[in-house]
Amino acid sequence: MKFRLLYFASLADCAGCAAESVDARASDLASLYDEVRQRHDFNLDRERLRVAVNGHIVAWDHPLNEDDEIVFLPPVSGG
Repeated sequence: MKFRLLYFASLADCAGCAAESVDARASDLASLYDEVRQRHDFNLDRERLRVAVNGHIVAWDHPLNEDDEIVFLPPVSGG
């Protein structure tokens, strides 16, 4: 399936981009994150992230659909 992925903060830095379209074999969000984590060498475990699909924060077991927009949200600090 094809997805649009958005990255913020440290994930965008590691990926070298803020967004990308991917064609993945993942059947769920956890598997999808594992795929992109390996490709971009993300150092954050899933447990430290929030995830949103099509603008809504969801659980990691949320079902995926073709053309979903997925955002992996790392912890951030402000100042």
